[in-house]
Amino acid sequence: MMISTKGRYALRVMIDLAEHNTGKYITLADIAARQEISEKYLESIVNLLSKKEYVDALRGKGGGYRLNRAPESYTVAEILKAADCTLAPVTCLEHAPNRCERAAYCKTLNMWEGLHKLINDYFEGISLADLVKNEGNGDFVI
Repeated sequence: MMISTKGRYALRVMIDLAEHNTGKYITLADIAARQEISEKYLESIVNLLSKKEYVDALRGKGGGYRLNRAPESYTVAEILKAADCTLAPVTCLEHAPNRCERAAYCKTLNMWEGLHKLINDYFEGISLADLVKNEGNGDFVI
């Protein structure tokens, strides 16, 4: 499993919105400047987040983006999945039900399913609020 740049940036955008969560809309330019990410690339990410209804978007003067739920209610797993990231450690687990023709007799399938469950459970157990509170001291444990 490799988290894409889009997934990592989606997390950074959501953290930025949570850290500056005053109820007002935050411009893409402000987010891009703070996160040192191009506005053009961020535009595609916030569009995904908006389509999944994780953020509210407002066009025009005074527009921008804002969270539409409390930071505690977002999980890392849902944000990564919204950014089209797969948390599956192997390709045969990217779809449910498993479409692999070897699934019926695969000796490693149970192992991969166990790892997939661990990954999902781990990321489901971390909220956006947890990331905002993280001090970056390497002691981030859930």
